[in-house]
Amino acid sequence: MEESTMRRRIVGAIASIALVVAACGGAASPAPSSPASPSIDLNAKTVGPNGEPSTPVDQIPDLTADEVAQVQGAKYTAALLWAGAGTWYNALTAGAEEEFARLGIEIVARAEANFDPARQQTDVETAMARRPSIILTLPVDPTAAATAFRPAVDAGVKLVFVDNGIDGYTAGKEYVAIVTGDHFEMGKAAAKLMSDAIGGKGKIGYIFHDAVYYVTNNRDRYFKAAIEQLYPDIQIVAEQGFTEEGKTQEIAAAMLTQHPDLNGIYVAWSAAAQGVIAALREAGRKDVKVVAYDLDAVNDLDMARCGNMYGVALDQPYLEGKIMARIAAQALLGKSVPPFITVPVQTETRETIAQVWKENVNADPPQEILDALASPCPS
Repeated sequence: MEESTMRRRIVGAIASIALVVAACGGAASPAPSSPASPSIDLNAKTVGPNGEPSTPVDQIPDLTADEVAQVQGAKYTAALLWAGAGTWYNALTAGAEEEFARLGIEIVARAEANFDPARQQTDVETAMARRPSIILTLPVDPTAAATAFRPAVDAGVKLVFVDNGIDGYTAGKEYVAIVTGDHFEMGKAAAKLMSDAIGGKGKIGYIFHDAVYYVTNNRDRYFKAAIEQLYPDIQIVAEQGFTEEGKTQEIAAAMLTQHPDLNGIYVAWSAAAQGVIAALREAGRKDVKVVAYDLDAVNDLDMARCGNMYGVALDQPYLEGKIMARIAAQALLGKSVPPFITVPVQTETRETIAQVWKENVNADPPQEILDALASPCPS
């Protein structure tokens, strides 16, 4: 994601890839080709990687005044160890910082792994030298992270994950909980955005994350299912998976060559969509609209300039960071925390860019975006 993200969420992240991404690469196992999806229940609720039921974020209570005072007096410390960097991660950090400041918890280490599992292991080792009480993180690779975070587990550090878990780790034992977006609803929201973008009918390309990664797989599958089940006048005429974010430009270029009548392209996350937009610009195809996930300043600028980027579904990273910090404090107090917590879905289009930034970054968009928004789109 500008974000070199995601959340290939990861996140998606994202990646473990080689995935939130995710909003989200790294080193995940190859996934099978995108499955047919008529059998997917669009009314199903998102569940955790181990089948944990989701708890809506509004059911997570705040700490009482006495509990806040107790946390403040304990002089706890925290580390923020993200998988990548960019707008989405900045929003996560801002939410966590606000909550930690309220609770008197000092942040003693910060790092981003650039989606490199080995680098994330080093980040953990470096952070552990500061003896944090809490680590908030997005694991780059669910398998490699089991070893990388073991020193923190053994030391009793309270681990809280965003978007993705770690293979073999159990909530309430090795980690506190996973906080993430409602993946299924995000997929359906992206499908609605695509329908809006192309007027409810037409031909689209589908560029999905071709690795076994919990967050992106969920979002991809539910987008495809929603298109097939809810929008019969939209036809997916080209499908291609990717594991390397930088490959999406050539994938999109090939799709355009094979299907010059494309009206839209779906991409598994925002940073990966940047390559697709580059391919469309090179081809002079201002008419093809792109839909993806996650907050991303680069794509927001294209959106503000009335370019190819039509909209994204996103998972409120600012709120996620805030809740991650809060439940970490609750866990330090010995309070029970639900294992899988989801935040509501938002959608961002040109009309809502400023609002989304206010809610998720607690700031205005960059001036370049604001300047672009001041000019109306050509009719």
